Amino acid sequence: MVNDRQSLDLTTFAGPACGAVEWRISGSQVAYPEAVAAMEARVAEIAAGSAPELVWLLEHPPLYTLGTSGKASDLLEPRFPIFATGRGGQLTYHGPGQRVAYVMLDLKRRRPDVRAYVAALEQWIIRTLAAFNVRGERREDRVGVWVKRPDKGKDFEDKIAAIGVRLKRWVSFHGIAINVEPELAHFDAIVPCGVVDPRYGVTSLADLGHVLTMADVDIALRQAFEEVFGPREARLPVATV
Repeated sequence: MVNDRQSLDLTTFAGPACGAVEWRISGSQVAYPEAVAAMEARVAEIAAGSAPELVWLLEHPPLYTLGTSGKASDLLEPRFPIFATGRGGQLTYHGPGQRVAYVMLDLKRRRPDVRAYVAALEQWIIRTLAAFNVRGERREDRVGVWVKRPDKGKDFEDKIAAIGVRLKRWVSFHGIAINVEPELAHFDAIVPCGVVDPRYGVTSLADLGHVLTMADVDIALRQAFEEVFGPREARLPVATV
């Protein structure tokens, strides 16, 4: 299938015009309402020009989030709390072993193009996975990043990373989630991202045989981020909270 997002020119997300991007890593699980409140506050500061852009790496306790196009009926079994959220996308699971990256960038200064921004996030994930010899791919009809699973059968694919974004005053928030080593059985209680085709499942780096630490993934994420969104002449230190 030809993917229109593959043809987008992402180079205009690069460049030094926006200055250094702050990186923050939370060492303990962050409650979802707390994360949303923190993002809302930071987005307002970025839009006002009083704070730098931010990439926030964290893990959540087990929970489900329902995006703006999600259906409550996709929750098959209420194992964990569910939160309606303003991000795009449908119903998904977050929990320990999943690296969530909340990305707060000023797209008005970079490039005010939501479609190109989503493509850039996909490319960021794909390059991060490539650091571990995992081939991630885009699909035009399914947002996120997928890996082929010929071991399961012809045309079988599993989703390894999800994307859901929101913009306010052209500042992005929410972001991506890469399955490092979550409990994949927790996805069984939902219709992940509304995908019902039995050929399409969910996987993780550990499920694919790559046993990694979050620190391993974080290093790859930062390297790949600078490849896609541009190196910064002066890096801000990574804050661990």
